[in-house]
Amino acid sequence: MSTSDSAVSIHPYFKVAEGKLEEAHAFCEKFVAATTTEPGCLHYGFSFLGNEAHCRESYANAEGLLAHLDNVGALLGEFLETCATL
Repeated sequence: MSTSDSAVSIHPYFKVAEGKLEEAHAFCEKFVAATTTEPGCLHYGFSFLGNEAHCRESYANAEGLLAHLDNVGALLGEFLETCATL
């Protein structure tokens, strides 16, 4: 079956370190704010359950995803260094 759908979605889960939940929420707000300027982003948001954060994100195509990773790469590195693991 042939399709013209080129959308890409990823669904990363993050385990937030003990005592870092408030900081993790603040990081997620920064991620969302940074992502609003990305033309290839179709959907981007976080949900939390206990100390687990789940990001649902989708992009118009692979180029949109790669642009997103370039856009939030430094922030993601800081997030993973200070309060969460992937």
